Order: sequence, then C-alpha cells, then structure tokens
Amino acid sequence: MFTPTPLKRAIFFFIFDVILSFGTLFLAYNLRFNFHVNPTYMEKFFFVFFLLLSLKIFSLIYMRVYSISWQFVSLWDAKKILYAHFIAYISFTLIRTLFPELLEPFPRSVIIIDFALSIVFLGALRISKRLFVEREQSGKLPQALLIGVSSFSQTLLKDRGEFKVVAVLDDNEMIIDSYVGNIKVGKLDTLVTVIEEKSIDTVIVTKELEKTLLNQIYNELHELNIYDIKIISLVERDMTLKPISIEDLLARKPKDLDMITIANFIVNKVVMITGAGGSIGSELSRQVANFGAKQIILLDHSEYNLYQISEELQGSNIVSVMLSVKDRDSLDEIFKQYLPDVVIHAAAYKHVPLCEENIQSAIENNIFGTKNVIDLSIKYEVEKFVLISTDKAVRPTNVMGTTKRVCELYAHAVPSNNTEIVAVRFGNVLGSSGSVIPKFKEQIKNGKNITVTHPDITRYFMMIPEACQLVLQAGSIAKGGELFILDMGEPIKIVDLAKRMIELSGRDDIEIEFTGLRQGEKLYEELLIDDADLKTEYDSILVSQDEPVDYNILLAQIDSLKESDSLTILKEIVPEFDHKV
Repeated sequence: MFTPTPLKRAIFFFIFDVILSFGTLFLAYNLRFNFHVNPTYMEKFFFVFFLLLSLKIFSLIYMRVYSISWQFVSLWDAKKILYAHFIAYISFTLIRTLFPELLEPFPRSVIIIDFALSIVFLGALRISKRLFVEREQSGKLPQALLIGVSSFSQTLLKDRGEFKVVAVLDDNEMIIDSYVGNIKVGKLDTLVTVIEEKSIDTVIVTKELEKTLLNQIYNELHELNIYDIKIISLVERDMTLKPISIEDLLARKPKDLDMITIANFIVNKVVMITGAGGSIGSELSRQVANFGAKQIILLDHSEYNLYQISEELQGSNIVSVMLSVKDRDSLDEIFKQYLPDVVIHAAAYKHVPLCEENIQSAIENNIFGTKNVIDLSIKYEVEKFVLISTDKAVRPTNVMGTTKRVCELYAHAVPSNNTEIVAVRFGNVLGSSGSVIPKFKEQIKNGKNITVTHPDITRYFMMIPEACQLVLQAGSIAKGGELFILDMGEPIKIVDLAKRMIELSGRDDIEIEFTGLRQGEKLYEELLIDDADLKTEYDSILVSQDEPVDYNILLAQIDSLKESDSLTILKEIVPEFDHKV
C-alpha cells in the first residue's frame, strides 16, 4: 500500500495542489484587503476558485508536471511549473475579460498575488521531498574530494546519488581560494591533511593531469588507504566516471600533436590501410576517417577484424577488402582499382613466440608482404607510403624484430621514383592485442597469479590513439627515405606494472610468478640504433640517420629467403641479429 508508484505520486500531488490552491487564493484575497475582506468580494470566491483550479490542473497535466519524480526535480521541471501557471492565469484573465459579469465582483490584483503565491507553494511542495531525502542521505554518502576544477566539477557537486563532495583541490594558483558551488578550492599540496580532516572515502580526478603528478597523487592516496579513486572519462562527448586504470597511470600524451598538419596530410585523400582490423590499424582507420579522408581502403586478411572496423566506420566512405598482403596479384588489382594517394602499412605478424615457431610464415607475411605493398605503391605512384615498424627491430634478438628491420632497410633502399617512403618505429602501445596489459587483466579477472618472464624486464609504452596520431604526423612531414622514431618516454619495469595492476584490482590473493625469458625475448627494448639520431621540428618525433644499403644486394638476399636456411640469410641482411633461442 505504501510502495511508491507513478499513480500514487500523481494522486498525492493532485490532492495537495487542490489544498494549496485554495489556501493561496484565500491568502491572496486577505493580502489584497489587509485581512479585512469585504463580504461582497467573497460571494463568488468558490466559483473563482473552481474555475482557476480547473485551468491550473489542466495546465499542469498538459505540461506533464504530474509525471515528475520529486526526487529528481530539476531547473527544467521548475520551468514547466512556471509555464503551466502562465497558461492557467492568462486563460483566467481572458475569461474574465470576455465575460466580466461572470466573475464580478472580483479584485483584479488578487490574480497577480495568487499567481506568485501558487508558484511558490506548489514549487516548494515538489522540492521539499528531494531536500529532505538529500539531507537524510548526505550523512550516509561517501565523503568525496575533487582534484581539479573543470567544467565537470559543478555537475559532480550536484550529484547526490553516490557521494557527497566536501572538498575541492587544485594546483592552479589562479583558481585556489575561489569557490566551486559553496566549497572553497584548496591547494593540491594539502591533499593528505584534507583527506584526514574530512574523512575522505572517494577521490575524483576531474581534469587531465600530467602522468608524473597523477602517479604521485595515486601513491599518496594508496599510502592513506584510499582505494576508491575515479577519473573523468569522455564517452561520445558524454561525461562518465570510471575507476582509475593502469592506462591512466601510464599514459603520456605528447604535447606537440599538430592536428592541422595531420588534417592537411589526410583530408580529401584516398588512403589505404593494411592490417586495418588490428590494434594499430583499426585506430589509424578511425583517425584517418576523423581527419576527413575522401575514401578509406580497409585491407585485412582476418574476416572478423575487418568486419569489426567496417561496422564501426559505417557512414564513412570505406571499402572493405579481405585480402592478404602476400597475394601480390590480387593486391595489384586493388591498387589499380582505387589508386590510393597514401598507403599506411600496418599488416604484420607481431607476436614474438609465434613468429619463432613459424619462421617461414613470419618471413612470408612480414617481409614479402611488405615488399609487395611497397613495390605496388611505387608502381601506382602513391604519393606517400608509411611503414609501421617496432622497437624490436633495433639490434633484434628474435625473428619478428629481424623481419621488421629487413622491411626498414628495404623501404630505405628501394628506388621510389615519385613515392615518398617513410618508416615509423615505436614501442608497445597500451592495450594492444597480445600485449601484457590485457594478459594481466585476464589473469587477475580469473584469480590467477600474474606471470612475468623476468624481474628486470622493461618495455616502452604509449597510448594507441596518441601513437597513431604521431604516426600520421611523422608521415605528414616526411620527404622520403626517413626512419622516424617516436619518443616513448622512459621504459617501465614490467614487474612494477604487474604490482600496480594488482593494487588497482583491490585483490590480495594474487602474486607475481617469474617464468623465465621466452625464446627471442629481450630484457630491454631499444628505439635507437645510433645515438646521433636527430630531432625534428617536433620533440616527440626523432629521425634516424640510417645508413643506406645496396638495393641490388638486398633484393638478392631477400629473394634467397625463400630457401630453407632462412635464419642464415636473415643474419646476413641484419648483421646485428643476435638470435636468442
């Protein structure tokens, strides 16, 4: 009987609207005559009341005011109550004007007084429950601290559903000591004191912070046993709150991304992306679509991957081609049909252990597949060819890295005629398929110990979107023949990464197991072959002084890779190849 329902709520408001409307009209008469109303004016009081009430109830129904849940009354709902009153009281005034004898005697100023009183009392009724509930719940909600003042801060201050904001901190001197809502903004360096004094349960980071600062804050919160840490995330332009993740702590966003240069490179171009369904290829496809390519040729030999990215980019001018880069004849037909202006080659076998177990397949796909795409780009006079390479190509210890180094050498040596050919080398990207982060997440999810190959192993990391934007930026400034290297920051110890992920999971039943280096695996990845690598106009992009090799000799060596003793040939092409088996 006492369970709230929309019907019960509507009946409740209707009854109280009738009572309050009677009271406001009676009060309006008394205020008009200073509480000494002439009985003559009261003769038609009830007729006026029922006429005005009928108009008011009709208007409130029309504006759907009775559908409002009083726990979620908003400014827009207050406006609807105001509009309903305007409709009702203007209608009443028109009736009185057209039929004056119907209501006489009636003091005109009463309608103005009642209009104001009715809005106040009917509006107050609707917000009273919310105010009561919020006051009752505020003591029970987790105490929240906002770090950073942004456009989202005010929204979070109004959110009474999950937490109560009791403090705001920022590191911007221009903002400190100002107010957000009714809360004075404090200095970020008072974090520990505020948490202890305010008994903070939840911390919400509401603006983008430098990776170093964010990690410092996380470490301080961890020492204070604050584990409920949230961060603002934008999903399709909508603000959401999500638990802080390892990607947030590792992400380093380049400060010199030049969106205009990238857009000028891509806009109105026909762009072919090989390996378009992979981790890097799919993000490159999204970026190219966002930057206004005239047409995008999505090429991938995986049906599932190609379907996924094709479905996502529906609405863009895309062509989905299910094809392996090893099939030169079919690839030739695609080039001839679409005549791409830009080719970005991201198709490759990249998993080190699998390439070690399938050496000839790795050579066929990575080297001969890349050679096919480069040769056809030159044949069909593609304006620019961008090869995606890897830090594993530097002094390689495995087959995968060596095949990518061969591709770099071929891209540099091949006579390119009118085609500008450039290679871009970078390290691991956060969250790519087969990388350690998804693997660790799955192990934690399943309650298994995290497996790390060696306590000293390190890797470079960058976010996929930023890495792909830098790839496009490097391509835009290329003149042909360069090997660009993305600045990946400082390498990260994988064991530290594993520890941090266990912390973030909140689990205490997971440990780290060391399994030993896998075949072909390095302890430390490198990005540079020669320390003399030069800066470009962008700090995040270096250009390597790669010594050219003789094209004809290289071509003969690549052709001989079709023979059975391919490892020996790989070592001839890449003398620094030190195979770790």
